[in-house]
Amino acid sequence: MSEVRIAAEPRTEFGKGGARRTRRAGKVPAVLYGHGKPPRHIALPAHDLLHAFKTDAGTNVLLTLELADGTELALAKDVQRHPIKGSYEHIDLVLVVRGEKVVADIPVQVIGEPHPDTLVDQQVTTVAVKADAARLPGPIDVDITGLEPGTSVLARQLPLPSGAELDADPDLVVVQCLAKRTTAQVEAELGETPAEKAEGVGAASASA
Repeated sequence: MSEVRIAAEPRTEFGKGGARRTRRAGKVPAVLYGHGKPPRHIALPAHDLLHAFKTDAGTNVLLTLELADGTELALAKDVQRHPIKGSYEHIDLVLVVRGEKVVADIPVQVIGEPHPDTLVDQQVTTVAVKADAARLPGPIDVDITGLEPGTSVLARQLPLPSGAELDADPDLVVVQCLAKRTTAQVEAELGETPAEKAEGVGAASASA
């Protein structure tokens, strides 16, 4: 798991206007909470935050926040991004300590090549996993090499690293393998046989 040290400064302006001014200054408004402590409104450098989250783990990065009164460890709990620009608009951060078990959504990525007749349908892109806050796993690889139509990969079959445990329905379908449809099957579903299709094309040409 990646760990990044990032400077944080207190935020005294609130509301939409204050948030806009914070963003114009090149910072991202954030709220830090957890462990029974009162919420702290802070601002984080947008460039540093973008660099921190540019990993395979996405936003599952352990942040060491450098605050005026010391340092705190935190994980991103909720990240809001601009729908067009993709820039970070606001972040909720939760306080953690090393050794503490937390639940996080871990990315799932499909690798390998299935059977040639197989159409792969990835049902979910993340799965909830419980692990040490400082040892959250990176993306979970699902190897679909040689899988044939009619087979599925369930959440309980995911290869989790030592110390991590599934926090989702074990029977959740992660990847489903379907049979590829042939042209004849598609035409049959449309109620049009190859002969009827050819007849239709011929009729259209004759009337042109």
